[in-house]
Amino acid sequence: MGAVATFDFAAWQRRYPEFSAVTQPQAEDFFTEATLYLRNDGTGPVRDQAQQLMLLNMLVAHIASLRTTSADGQAQGGIVGRIASATEGSVSVTAAEMPNEGSLAAWFQMTPYGLAYWAATASLRMARYIPGPRRGCAHYGRGGW
Repeated sequence: MGAVATFDFAAWQRRYPEFSAVTQPQAEDFFTEATLYLRNDGTGPVRDQAQQLMLLNMLVAHIASLRTTSADGQAQGGIVGRIASATEGSVSVTAAEMPNEGSLAAWFQMTPYGLAYWAATASLRMARYIPGPRRGCAHYGRGGW
């Protein structure tokens, strides 16, 4: 049974003060969108409610970063990825894609919040073996079929 988390706008803004321009209705819409990426109906892979809320809050910050601008009109977020090169005169920085990641990771790697979510959920993307029901034969152990 998975965890179900309830969005707390005040707690989210304390954790991510850089999104002070995001209104509560916007953040609640972002939370609803976040549940498209991480199930919040009790059937998802996260069992702990606090962890579920933390992951969803990361997604809300990621979505807010992609959809909103700061008070000065600049896009939220910053450089994401491995720094491939940097110069000092006239400031030049190049960020490279993360190695050994599939195309699904690209959307999450667009912001620091999405990258944090991607890293935090690595264990949730691993295959899990769930055995099926045991089947037996009524004659097993009694000399054959």
